[in-house]
Amino acid sequence: MSERNYLRRCFATVTLLIAALVPLSANAQRAELEKIIQRKVLPNGLEVIVVENHGVPLATVQINVKNGAYTQTPEYEGLAHMYEHMFFKADSAYPEINQFWDEASNLGSVFNATTDVEQVSYYMTVPAEKLTDAIHVMSAAIRTPLFRKDELDRERQVVIGEYDRNESSPFFAFDRQMTKALFPDNYTRKNPIGNRDVILTTTPAKMRFIQNKYYVPNNSALIVAGDVNPANVFDLAQRELGQWKAASDPFTTDPIPAIPALQTSQALIVDGAVSAVTVEIQWQGPSVGRDPKSTYAADVFSDVLNDPGSQFQRRLVDSGLWQAVGVNYWTLGHTGPITISGQTSPEQLREALSAVYAEIAKFDTPGYFSADELEAVKAHRTVTSAFDRERSSGFAHTLGFWWSVASLEYYMGYVDNMAQQTIDDLRAYARKYILGKPHITGVLIAPEARQALKLSPQDLVMAGTR
Repeated sequence: MSERNYLRRCFATVTLLIAALVPLSANAQRAELEKIIQRKVLPNGLEVIVVENHGVPLATVQINVKNGAYTQTPEYEGLAHMYEHMFFKADSAYPEINQFWDEASNLGSVFNATTDVEQVSYYMTVPAEKLTDAIHVMSAAIRTPLFRKDELDRERQVVIGEYDRNESSPFFAFDRQMTKALFPDNYTRKNPIGNRDVILTTTPAKMRFIQNKYYVPNNSALIVAGDVNPANVFDLAQRELGQWKAASDPFTTDPIPAIPALQTSQALIVDGAVSAVTVEIQWQGPSVGRDPKSTYAADVFSDVLNDPGSQFQRRLVDSGLWQAVGVNYWTLGHTGPITISGQTSPEQLREALSAVYAEIAKFDTPGYFSADELEAVKAHRTVTSAFDRERSSGFAHTLGFWWSVASLEYYMGYVDNMAQQTIDDLRAYARKYILGKPHITGVLIAPEARQALKLSPQDLVMAGTR
């Protein structure tokens, strides 16, 4: 038995077991989440979210801020990420160089941060008995950063080094060109790592501008998960963060511009030192704020097509035309991309492209999706969501993401809304966002392979029209 057939058989067995074990009754997951998640909004607007889980004696303290690439104007491109790097530096409580790090180490903590398109998050995981100290340390960092020039000068070079490492990869250049083509007037707002020249302009004043505009309690959430007592957490939050002053809603005073719809299909070819050929086809997908129903359909749609037993996978991968093919929708408040990506060989590129476009054309065909496939992937999502809740630190990250890009209410109803999706919903999603819609087709290929094939962007355009 081939490895792929073995994996398909295992997947089918597991999903059948899951479907048998997990009842998908209406609102079942919401009711379960409401048992373990407690919430409170402080008078200053800070939302405090607590997940009590006494499985291991650890606690994760996470702060999420609605910031990130989507808030960036060109002169601030990459500075949301730069701000993230300054978070664990000197503040009013720990004003000396490395003092924050020393204190975090004394707590036995693991800490890190992430800047994404629509969120910035900071977390610290500590032994449960150090929870009070961890909230105090995180509170000082979020409320009273100093932005010391000496630290900023040093950290700017760290960020430039990170930028250089990314820029050395052909996949970074490919992703950048694809994103620029898909969001031609909004690349700045889709580029977390930023612009080298802008990063070099970082000043304490620019950091302070970001702080005063976005790092305010009514634009932030405190998430505490693990071996904790919710009432105690709410008391600690009020004591440490209750005096943090609210400010104007940054998205009311300065709304994020809507992303214009892509008008025409385009194709691009990026040369790189690669062996296999990477292909991406991208569309502008739904906004979770404007069209939440389609976001549920998008995830079920992707799950079905990524199932090793789907018609899509059998015809593309099992045929040998593609080494791998994946379908993804990235849920965002401001137009998430839909991506079909895969790898093939230079010799098979043209045939592989024709085959994938032939499959795309079938997305609205009766019988392309089956009821059994839908039930299996929906049940699988239910179980993976349940597993996610078992690890408190990971669950804090999940809650922070959904709080930032959608809302906690969206997340609370996510699995139940997924379970309600039908074949008609999947077909409607494909018609609304994929079939006949403007898209970007991109190929990352070795220059010598491109020359041997005499490959041009027009070839990619023609593949999509056959």
